[in-house]
Amino acid sequence: MPVMIYDPEMEAEIRAECDREGTNRHEEVWEGVLVVTALANNEHQRIVMTLCSAFGSALNFEAGDSVLPGANVSDRDSGWKDNYRCPDAVVYLATNPAKDANTHWVGGPDLAVEISSPGEDPRLKLDFYAKVNTRELLIVDRYPWAVELYRLAGGKMGLVGTATEANGAVLASAVLPFTLQVKAGAKRPAVHLVQTATGQTWTA
Repeated sequence: MPVMIYDPEMEAEIRAECDREGTNRHEEVWEGVLVVTALANNEHQRIVMTLCSAFGSALNFEAGDSVLPGANVSDRDSGWKDNYRCPDAVVYLATNPAKDANTHWVGGPDLAVEISSPGEDPRLKLDFYAKVNTRELLIVDRYPWAVELYRLAGGKMGLVGTATEANGAVLASAVLPFTLQVKAGAKRPAVHLVQTATGQTWTA
């Protein structure tokens, strides 16, 4: 269950212990509040790498497009560690005005991906992603499996659609030439991607 610590001495002690043991690699800070999420399991990481591989096939790296399996995204340059999120994957096109500050991005990506971990609700980040002008957000839920696509409109992240194995819905990105569905797999439902420009497919 979530734990909130108001005691500054205990907070300092726990942060120092995390630093010593290297267990704070999956943390975010929400306006000064430390948020630590569950470590990504192997399934989680395989989904991230498959999505990054697929997205990369549609990018022009020489022109300055970027796809990363995770990045720090903030609304500020100086003092960014007081407010940042770490989506599981990001796509920044060369035309994006966001600043690459090396340690983090100042401004939202063209496409962000959040894969739900136990006890986590990525929808709590919608306002932040809208604030930093993220064009699209893809949320992959597991158990039960579903994919939600959000798009920035009128200063808010609005739900474009939800794909599940049962509804057979096809979601189309406006950022990259891809459609996404949730289909039956050998062991579990899987995210099925099609690059509309080439017909190439991926299964995550």
